Amino acid sequence: MNSQPALHRPRFRSRAVAGLTALLLPLAALVGLATPAQAAASATASYTKVSDWGTGFEGKWTVKNTGTTSLSSWTVEWDFPAGTAVTSGWDADITGAANHWTAKNKTWNGTLAPGATVTFGFNGTGAGAPAGCKLNGGSCDGGPGVPGDNPPSAPGTPTASEITNTSVKLSWTAATDDNGIKNYDVLRGGAKVATVTGTTYTNTGLTAGTDYSYTIQARDTADQTGPVSGARAVRTTGGDPGPGPGSKVKLGYFTEWGVYGRNYHVKNLDTSGSAAKITHINYAFGNVAGGKCTIGDSYADYEKAYTADQSVDGVADTWDQPLRGSFNQLRKLKAKYPHIKVLWSFGGWTWSGGFGQAVQNPAAFAQSCYDLVEDPRWADVFDGIDLDWEYPNACGLTCDTSGPASFKNMMQAMRAKFGPNNLVTAATTADASAGGKIDKVDYAGAAQYMDWFNVMTYDFFGAFAAQGPTAPHSPLTSYPGIPQAGFNSAEAIAKFKAQGVPASKLLLGIGFYGRGWTGVTQDAPGGTATGAAPGTYEAGIEDYKVLKNTCPPTGTIAGTSYAKCGSNWWSYDTPSTITSKMAWANQQSLGGAFFWDFTGDTANGELVTAINSGLG
Repeated sequence: MNSQPALHRPRFRSRAVAGLTALLLPLAALVGLATPAQAAASATASYTKVSDWGTGFEGKWTVKNTGTTSLSSWTVEWDFPAGTAVTSGWDADITGAANHWTAKNKTWNGTLAPGATVTFGFNGTGAGAPAGCKLNGGSCDGGPGVPGDNPPSAPGTPTASEITNTSVKLSWTAATDDNGIKNYDVLRGGAKVATVTGTTYTNTGLTAGTDYSYTIQARDTADQTGPVSGARAVRTTGGDPGPGPGSKVKLGYFTEWGVYGRNYHVKNLDTSGSAAKITHINYAFGNVAGGKCTIGDSYADYEKAYTADQSVDGVADTWDQPLRGSFNQLRKLKAKYPHIKVLWSFGGWTWSGGFGQAVQNPAAFAQSCYDLVEDPRWADVFDGIDLDWEYPNACGLTCDTSGPASFKNMMQAMRAKFGPNNLVTAATTADASAGGKIDKVDYAGAAQYMDWFNVMTYDFFGAFAAQGPTAPHSPLTSYPGIPQAGFNSAEAIAKFKAQGVPASKLLLGIGFYGRGWTGVTQDAPGGTATGAAPGTYEAGIEDYKVLKNTCPPTGTIAGTSYAKCGSNWWSYDTPSTITSKMAWANQQSLGGAFFWDFTGDTANGELVTAINSGLG
C-alpha cells in the first residue's frame, strides 16, 4: 500500500514488578502452622513457576473447589528444600518455619463456590520445587495421588469439518498432563455443550446459516481444568444470511502502526459498527526479509498490554498472559463476530523489497510464512495469508529479473503449504497501461491457487507529481484529459479479466483518504500545482474523516469527488461515490471490494456502511 507511513520506532517499556502489593516477610518473626480449616477431598491446589531470573523466581498457586459445596477457607502447605525460600507474597498470608511453608486465604478470598478458583503468588530465592503439598490437611490433588498436581495444558485449536445445515464435526490435538487426561469439555460461545473422552465431537441440532464459535478445555484425573484452546469460528450451511455481510467480500486493512499516533485499536472496529458490516480483515504488515516472513512490530502485534477501556471485551490484559497486543484483541473481536476472517498481510510498499529474494525459493518462503502465521500463540487468530505484492518484477520499490512466472510460482507454493482450508490472497497493481505492470506478470496462472486479488485501484495520481496536473487519485473510468492512459479502475479490471482471471476473484480497491496538491488556481481537474497539500500525517494525503469537514466536495470526475479549498485541491471518495462504485462492481460480477484503511473512516464507519450497503 503506497500510503504506508514510516514504521514507528520501538518503544521503551517496563513491566511492573509482580509483587507491588507483596507483603515482605520478616523471617525472624515467622510463626508456626495454623490448624487446617476443613478436609480437602473436594479441592485441589496446583503450583506453577511463572518466571525465573537467575537469582530468584516467581511462583503461583491455584486453588480450585472441585466439589459440589462451597469452601469457606483454604490453607496450602508445602516444603521447600534447603536454600529455597519465600521472600514476599501476595493474595495470601504466607508464613514459614524451617523449610515448611503455609499460605492462608485473605479475609476477602477465602470463600470458593463449586468450580471456582483463586490464585496467590510469591517471589522466592533458590532453585528448589515444592513438595509434600497439602490443602486443608489433605492431598493437593484431592486424593492420594502425587502432591502438587499441575492442571492440564490447553488442547489444540479445533478444526471443523463435515459442516452441514445443522451439524459440524470438531477435531483437536490432545492436551497433556502429568497424571493423565480424563476428558474434554466442548464449549460453544463459552458455554459447555458436551463432555467427551476422545478428541472429536459432532455438534448437532444447529441452525442453518448461523455463526458459532467453539473452544475445548481439558480435565485431568483430579478434575482440574486447564486453559481453553483457541477459538474456531464455524458457519453452518444454508439458511437466510439475514442482515449480515452477505456473500460478497468486504475487506478492510488494519494497520499495526495505527495503535500509536492515530490511537486506532481493534475495539474501534466494534464501536464504529464496522465489524458487523465487513467479512475480512487484512492485518498489515508482516515484514519480508532474508527470504522469510518475519514479525513487523512485536510490541503492537502481541506485546502491548490493553486496559479494560481499550479492550474489545472490556477485560484488561495482565502482564503475564501469553498473548496481548492487537493479535489478542483480534481474537476477542472474532469471538464477538464469528463471521469475520483475518488474514496476515506481508509486504506493503516499504517491505516489498524483500520479495525479490523470497521468489528465489518459493517453497522455503512459504514454509517460513506458514510457521509464523500458524505459530501456536496466535494460530486461531488468522485464517490465511495475504501478500501485499507491490510488483518487484515490474519495478515497484525494487526491480528484479524474476520474470512473469515468479508471482504464479509464489502463489502455487503458498497454496501447497497453507492447504485448501486457509485463504491465500494478494494485493496487486492496477496499472493497465500498454506494457504496464499488469502485462508483466502471469496473474491468470496464479489465479488458480488464489482466493482473490486486491486490485489497488487508487493512488493513480497524486502530489508525487508535484506540479500536477491535478487528477482524481482513484478514477473509476477514463475521462478526457486524464494524465495517463490505462490509469483507472475499469481498464485495470478489464485487463485482469482479459488475462483470464475470473471476475469473482477480483476485488475493487477503495481509498479511505484523499490526495491533494497546493498552489492550485483551477477548480476543475487538470490544473497546475506547486507541491503537496498539507496533511495531518504526511504531505499530500489526508483522511476522509478530516476532508469531509475541512474541504467538502465541489464536483465529481470519473466517479470520484474532488474539491478546491483556497489554493489546495483534493480528490477522495465519499459515501455517494462509493455507492456508485459498488454498483459498478456488482455489474462487473466482481467478488467484492476492499479498502485502505479503517483509520480514515468516521467514528461511525460511514464509508464501511456505504461499501456494505452498496455490495448488498
